[in-house]
Amino acid sequence: MSRARSRALRVSLRLSTVLATAVLAGAALAGPDHRLPFGEPAKAKQATRTVTITMRDNEFEPDKVTVKAGEIVRFVVVNKGELLHEFSIGTAAMHAEHQAEMAMLMEHGVLTPTSFISDPSKIDHSKMGGMSMDEMMKHDHPNSVLVEPGKTAELVWKFSKATELEFACNVPGHYEAGMVGKITFAK
Repeated sequence: MSRARSRALRVSLRLSTVLATAVLAGAALAGPDHRLPFGEPAKAKQATRTVTITMRDNEFEPDKVTVKAGEIVRFVVVNKGELLHEFSIGTAAMHAEHQAEMAMLMEHGVLTPTSFISDPSKIDHSKMGGMSMDEMMKHDHPNSVLVEPGKTAELVWKFSKATELEFACNVPGHYEAGMVGKITFAK
């Protein structure tokens, strides 16, 4: 076996392991109805409050949000930066797992520094190691939204129980640069 083919096989096996881990982690955390241990998506008309989150390159404003258990919050997320950013609600451990998925999406051209490419015809398939788009994980998480520069998105969430939560951007390098905020629960 040639050295290049052997390397390609190792990379493909590593990618398969990352994908399987991400799929299994997602399946273990979210039920078929998109509930997570700390809450679930809700409808905007159910929200009792709207919180605007402004994203700039590697910071959130505000960087702390207080909620009540059982509260439904409509987050309006505005990207005033020059880069693609994510608003994702989860635990620190969930963000660490999600960062591996986001790195894989970046590596395979699904994410760019400024956009999320959901149109399969615009993705460089030569970087996908023979995987089809159906096999490639998509950014489809009920607790997060990707927001391109100059755009606004919305996420409505029902917080079911008090737990240690963060909101974060898991685009490669952003969390590490400090793009993370705290969600605290009112007593």
